[in-house]
Amino acid sequence: MRKLTYEELSRQRYRREELQHLARHPITIVLDNIRSLYNVGSIFRTADAVRAQEIILCGYTPAPPRPEIDKTALGATESVPWRVQRSAVEAVAELRHRRIRVFAVELTDESRPYDSLTPADFPAAFVFGNEIVGIQPEVLAYCDGALAIPMYGAKHSLNVAVAAGIVLYEALRCYRRGKWQEERIPHTDGAAHCGSD
Repeated sequence: MRKLTYEELSRQRYRREELQHLARHPITIVLDNIRSLYNVGSIFRTADAVRAQEIILCGYTPAPPRPEIDKTALGATESVPWRVQRSAVEAVAELRHRRIRVFAVELTDESRPYDSLTPADFPAAFVFGNEIVGIQPEVLAYCDGALAIPMYGAKHSLNVAVAAGIVLYEALRCYRRGKWQEERIPHTDGAAHCGSD
């Protein structure tokens, strides 16, 4: 085994012009009052990695261009579609109107495991909330459901950018697995569970 060189990695990467012609995965990210510019930049970078549909920046979540966002985004603000929407409630209502299922990534009395997504849950949007207080209750009320990442230590939460990475990659895995099954078995009803079998 050997580590790939920068040149080898560069040949494997899509260029921004190429990305414009590729289908995006049906994953939308809603950021509800995220404070940290570095967290926002990190989420942009993860959104680029999963080729997400878009990021919606709500409330006082900072928007590009900002040097602090660029520092962790490493150019992803140019490759991921994004927009600003004043209210996360309005953003979630609009997504649901477009028949996109909306999941709060939050600890609630009705949260289900983050790896319980099924192909039927897509297209999907994932709401990530403020680092201290989480997602606003009025936003939660508009969501179709909530997903939780299990905690096995003394703490009950993860950094929002870390949580986004976990949930977005699980969502991508589930979606792509469902697409693969659909292509191999044309008559599938799409209700298969994507979590660990």
